Amino acid sequence: MPIFEFKCRKCGEPFEVLFRSRDEKISVACPKCGSIKVERLMSAFAGKIGNTSAGGDGCGSCAATSCGPS
Repeated sequence: MPIFEFKCRKCGEPFEVLFRSRDEKISVACPKCGSIKVERLMSAFAGKIGNTSAGGDGCGSCAATSCGPS
């Protein structure tokens, strides 16, 4: 279930909408003022990709050289 971020063009309110599927077509209205003049924003994605502990360099979030159990 994807979550999309929007911003109201009328009042400037940022908000999120949960869609049941990527192909779902629903009308999106601002929860603050009710305007349907909204723009979809680019989401900032944060996360780890791949095995960051291979090679013993750690992942940068702590001083450990491995993210596995001790």
